[in-house]
Amino acid sequence: MEQLRKSSVDPDPLEQFRRWYAAAGEAGIKAPQAMALATAAADGAPSVRMVLMKSFDEHGFVFFSNYESRKGTELAANPRAALLFYWDPLGRQVRIEGPVARVSAAESAEYIRSRPRASQLSALASPQSRPVASRELLEARVAELDAAGEVPLPTGWGGYRLAPESFEFWQHRDDRLHDRLVYRPSPDGDWTLERLAP
Repeated sequence: MEQLRKSSVDPDPLEQFRRWYAAAGEAGIKAPQAMALATAAADGAPSVRMVLMKSFDEHGFVFFSNYESRKGTELAANPRAALLFYWDPLGRQVRIEGPVARVSAAESAEYIRSRPRASQLSALASPQSRPVASRELLEARVAELDAAGEVPLPTGWGGYRLAPESFEFWQHRDDRLHDRLVYRPSPDGDWTLERLAP
């Protein structure tokens, strides 16, 4: 496995993430954009689930969800989260933490309209994270919406952006003395880079 050294990484953690993300895609990993999203309720109780990152740039990492889902209600009560990307064939993971805010309505609408019709219908029909009597009722709701013609934009579904306050890059080593490098903001607006013990 590749060694991870302070001298070999980019001073900008976003650029370092971009390199590793591209390498994950080039390695043929099925869904390199899959990430674990950890949130916590107002009382501190944690929860985690897999979601798909839809984009990232200097403003943050974007994912989409039902605003009334468990993660939506937790983010409303405690608007901070942690992301974890895990690319097993490369022996790599990246942890990213920071505050979360909704993206603009226009950005959400643009993404929603880019999705396949079936995905738009499913998002509109599903009361995510809430109990339903049967799958048949969900399928009937999808059929009803489909028959109505153009799919309306959902009012309770859209995007979130996590603005990174820290990045940790982890590289597997067979001797279990793994490499861990963490980026944190420095007072001058740049990033500091430290090695962590595995």
